[in-house]
Amino acid sequence: MKLDITTLEGEGAGSVELDEAIFGLEPRADLLQRMVRWQLAKRRAGTHAVQNRSDVNRTRKKLYKQKGTGNARHGAASAPQFRGGGRAFGPVVRDHSHDLPKKVRALALRHALSSKAKAETLIVVDDVKLAEGKTKGLAERFGKLGLSSALIIGGAEIDANFGRAARNLPQIDVLPVQGINVYDILRREKLVLTRAAVDALEARFK
Repeated sequence: MKLDITTLEGEGAGSVELDEAIFGLEPRADLLQRMVRWQLAKRRAGTHAVQNRSDVNRTRKKLYKQKGTGNARHGAASAPQFRGGGRAFGPVVRDHSHDLPKKVRALALRHALSSKAKAETLIVVDDVKLAEGKTKGLAERFGKLGLSSALIIGGAEIDANFGRAARNLPQIDVLPVQGINVYDILRREKLVLTRAAVDALEARFK
């Protein structure tokens, strides 16, 4: 698969041959769904908790005698049906993460890359470097390239000026190549890869 390379100024900078095994697959929605679910579950803190009836500091004395009052048979005032009682079936502290095989995760990333290539929302740029970290100038460049919602993947390190200029733009995410992931790829309209990122991805999947 051949794709033209552009610069941040919108000028041509040659072309690159993309590996069909990474960018030319037929996207599978089930794999992408499993991967996104795994990512979102893994990031949950799981620290939500409430007081159940054993945690509420109320008397354990029986409210009134069992028989003869005409009322229902109640025990402690910490029961869930009473005001100030414990919560029934409330959330508890737990780990929400679940397992997903490493090979499935790697395959899902390839399918996410292929989905962008198939939808023609994949852009390869020569490099992402700026002489000064000004958001206004970068926004103008992005306007020429038609980037309003994009994930930009750089090389092993992101240029400091570019990262500073891009961090104040809404719906623009910038990550080094080692941070590329399925969820961030799918949540933005376009995927922008540098030439270094393409080389790193192809080396990673060989």
